Amino acid sequence: MGCCESAERTKREWKPLEDRSCTDLPWFLLFTLFLVGMCGICGFTIATGGAARLVFGYDSYGNTCGQRNEPIEGVRLSGLDHLDRNFVFFLDPCNIDIIQRKIKSMALCVSQCPTEELATYYDLKRFAMMNGSELCSYELPGHKYPQLPERFEKCPKLPVPESKALPVFNRCTPVDISCYAKFAEAVVTFVSDNSMLNRLIAGVAASKEIIVGLCLLALVLSMILMVIIRYISAVLVWILTAMVVLGSLGGTSVLWWLYIDYRMTMNETMSKDLRETEEPNGGMKPTKDHAQGLLIYAVSATVFTGILLLLMLFMRKRVALTIALFHVAGKVFIHLPLLALQPFCTFLALSLFWVYWIMVLLFLGTTGNPEKNEDTGLVEFRLTGGLQYMTWYHAVGLIWISEFILACQQMTVAGAVVTYYFTRDKTKLPVTPILSSVLRLVRYHLGTVAKGSFIITLVKIPRLILMYIHNQLKGKENACARCMLKACICCLWCLEKCLNYLNQNAYAATAINSTSFCTSARDAFMILVENALRVATINTVGDFVLFLGKILIVSCTAFAGVLALNYQRDYTEWVLPLIIVCLFAFLVAHCFLSIFEIVVDVLFLCFAIDTKYNNGTPGREFYMDKALMEFVENSRRSMAMEERGRSKRARPKEEAPGTSSA
Repeated sequence: MGCCESAERTKREWKPLEDRSCTDLPWFLLFTLFLVGMCGICGFTIATGGAARLVFGYDSYGNTCGQRNEPIEGVRLSGLDHLDRNFVFFLDPCNIDIIQRKIKSMALCVSQCPTEELATYYDLKRFAMMNGSELCSYELPGHKYPQLPERFEKCPKLPVPESKALPVFNRCTPVDISCYAKFAEAVVTFVSDNSMLNRLIAGVAASKEIIVGLCLLALVLSMILMVIIRYISAVLVWILTAMVVLGSLGGTSVLWWLYIDYRMTMNETMSKDLRETEEPNGGMKPTKDHAQGLLIYAVSATVFTGILLLLMLFMRKRVALTIALFHVAGKVFIHLPLLALQPFCTFLALSLFWVYWIMVLLFLGTTGNPEKNEDTGLVEFRLTGGLQYMTWYHAVGLIWISEFILACQQMTVAGAVVTYYFTRDKTKLPVTPILSSVLRLVRYHLGTVAKGSFIITLVKIPRLILMYIHNQLKGKENACARCMLKACICCLWCLEKCLNYLNQNAYAATAINSTSFCTSARDAFMILVENALRVATINTVGDFVLFLGKILIVSCTAFAGVLALNYQRDYTEWVLPLIIVCLFAFLVAHCFLSIFEIVVDVLFLCFAIDTKYNNGTPGREFYMDKALMEFVENSRRSMAMEERGRSKRARPKEEAPGTSSA
């Protein structure tokens, strides 16, 4: 079942939906063992108290709050009984290390957080006597707080702010968040010193209602586009082409009109009363910035429109070839409407796994052997020896399992589309083809998905490591090293994209013929190579048309944003709200159209297999839809006409030498 099999058949006999069997079973067992290891890490953190220390908290002597503790060798005041002390209290909660992102203060387990501000040591004594919650170190008796000389080092910094326990993690946190002013000082200083950034953030705050409305508009437009794809796919290509061109031209024209109108208004104002517009603090500068900002927007839109028109000019003939494939894809969504919900299911699965992964990572942060920090005197828990590799194992699990979930989505969609394509009588389709595809995946092909996702993981990990090295050495490495790092990162990124495309086709081949991953990848690669021209026309142009759909949604949302923000007349503050809205619109459109893109790619592979092994004669009938059948017939006619044209042009050249020799 590996890539080096020698017993495979030399000629693949494609038998769609037949001979179903388990594929890549060793990889399924390997992935299962890996999952057991991931669960083992979680169990280890729970068994060794890491989870309890994270949830219940622990003091600076290694004692877990709310539990009986075992003494730690060499650490005084460890092994205390804290059953009645359920909350973690920091003597100086505002002492935060910005670099390490941790509180450097001593922590104690207390029975109650201070419910009011305590300004003096007598207030600390009164709070300890009344509530039984001692806020100084354990060896100091509460009734002697005001007289003890150790109170300056081992009691909380005065005044003690009013605190409230967090709902789950039982940490006493100050109610007044101004306590953390030091932590935010760097950010506040940066924002206050940067006037442009301050204006941009102010623009976002002033336009938050408009931003929310435009994001909802992008969601509605994406849903409308999916409806258009399903029901009028035959004219979708030309509608998208016309609307994108008109939208780009219209948006560019509006921007130039706004720029010219603003310039004329500014000139008229300056000619009437120049002194009124000039202010002592440079009031003319914002007016020039507004005009310059509009000019930059207009020029950028003009360049974008010009590039788009050139692309449309060169792609106009190839765009027509995708109409038949899009028509069939629209029928697939009509028969399998639940395909549109696949991105949401995948997002839900990824979200649940990421929440679990982050939770275990936090557990690992409080797991390990207790060590006393010689600088601070506080106890910290650290993984030592072979245990420290659990963090790396956990990091690899993040990548592999995430890729596995994405691959399961691709295999599920491929299985449903293959079932639709190779079922001649569409009335005999399963009641729930997607559920049937999921069941086949779980029963037969989890090993194939695990193997394909592991290959992507092997490429992604070195790229992420190189990106980390590049960020750490930023500004320190020479130009040659920086260029080499970027080149390696780019090559690995390209390799990852190519493998992703090949994996997707390998999953489709597995869904068709129930072969192992490497066999399916080889067969799919050979099919794609034999149909290289069709790959360049149908598949690429299909992706281009879907890209046009995304651009259409982004352009319409941006155009609506220009009109809405123009009402405020704050041109310099447009950029950040527009960027936020356009990014959200593109992400929403990508989520809706990504499944359609997978369907188009799987249909193309099925179409290529169908045309290779069938010719329409009795016994070898095509599986394809009528729209694709018409496309095949038109292609045959075009090829026949081209061959006749070549033969006519070749005849005079063949007759010319004979005439001269005579």
